[in-house]
Amino acid sequence: MSAASNVTEVIFLGLSQDRDMQKVISVVFLLMYAATLLGNGLIVVTIVTSKVLTSPMYFFLSYLSFVEICYSSVTVPRIIVASFIERKVISLKGCITQIFFLHFFGGTEIFLLTVMAYDRYVAICKPLHYVTIMNRRVCGILVGAAWVGGFLHSACQTFLIFQLPFCGSNIIDHYFCDVHPLLKLASSDTFLISLLIIANGGPVSVISFTVLITSYVVILRSLRNKTSEGRRKALSTCASHVAVVGLFFIPCSFVYMRPCIALPADKIVAVFYTVVTPLLNPIIYSFRNAEVKNAMKRLMVRKVIWEEK
Repeated sequence: MSAASNVTEVIFLGLSQDRDMQKVISVVFLLMYAATLLGNGLIVVTIVTSKVLTSPMYFFLSYLSFVEICYSSVTVPRIIVASFIERKVISLKGCITQIFFLHFFGGTEIFLLTVMAYDRYVAICKPLHYVTIMNRRVCGILVGAAWVGGFLHSACQTFLIFQLPFCGSNIIDHYFCDVHPLLKLASSDTFLISLLIIANGGPVSVISFTVLITSYVVILRSLRNKTSEGRRKALSTCASHVAVVGLFFIPCSFVYMRPCIALPADKIVAVFYTVVTPLLNPIIYSFRNAEVKNAMKRLMVRKVIWEEK
């Protein structure tokens, strides 16, 4: 952090200034966070313990659910606690640490979604070579690359923030620490830093989104040669993935792929990609997938039998 900084803590204004509304928001977020942990945790446990869900698609889904838990945990618990505290404060170092993990898990999720799109492309367009191409070693490398990509993306963002001096106001009009709100507290010209941050995050989103769109265009073209049952199953799987991609990419693109300009809608949009999307992930993937639902039922039956013993 710049030696010129004398700000040691950051104060949040939160989603609302009304105390009663803050408590209502806290209860709603608590329920949604609990559902996020339960839903995504159940997906991870089900896939890890299942002898049926061995496809690479479920291997990637288990990691996506784990990342969703981590990503939501970076911001939501602090929001819940802060709603009952008069002075919502965090140290500057803690604020930057939150930014690091927010972008680390967010970047990892983007790369995982891209990997899952590639997996669907191979499964639908090259079914005879699917097992050979997407073997366990390749799947492990792709997941590892997603984690490394998320780390490098976040490290670059955090490094740029560390170069800035913070000597004036320490109040953030947000409910968690993020790049753009924190840039507004800097005591120097942030135009170049803002461009570098967009240059760092922009290509990650654009390239990943391009790969995703290209994969699904190719998949849709290939479905013309499938049977009606094959088309239905492929479209069902792809629709779930596209829904998760849209729920995550659209809000993130609105916030991160534009200049550092505060908009009234930023906090509401942020609720979608920090709270709502991690909650909807298990709902979209589980309730639309018969194999996952059946595996969960078998897991519950085993648990009941075990408890009866």
